[in-house]
This record gives sequence, C-alpha cells and structure tokens, in this order.
Amino acid sequence: MSGKPEFDRRMLEALVCPETRAQLTYDAERQELISKAAHLAYPIRDGIPIMLVDEARKLD
Repeated sequence: MSGKPEFDRRMLEALVCPETRAQLTYDAERQELISKAAHLAYPIRDGIPIMLVDEARKLD
C-alpha cells in the first residue's frame, strides 16, 4: 500500500469530462482521470478528483 488514499473506481461511472462531457478513464499509476476527447488529464489528489480544466494536464 502506498499510503495514498485510494480513488473509488465506482465514482468513475458518475464523472465526465467538464470540457466535453465525454467518458473518462482512470490512470492508477499517475493518479489521473483521462479525457481522450479533450486531451486532458485531471489530477486525483488525496483520493479526490480535481475536475477543473485549469488544473488539468494537457496530453500530447
């Protein structure tokens, strides 16, 4: 166990990208929710997804 709070994968079913309303995928290694449609990665901090476009990382 890494000591980080776990992200509840069931929450993923209820969350969508705030930019495109598209489905998200979970990247457990990087602790991010990925929006392929918007090419953004939303961080998960202390088990809480930060669903703000300004906080998202742009994907190549």
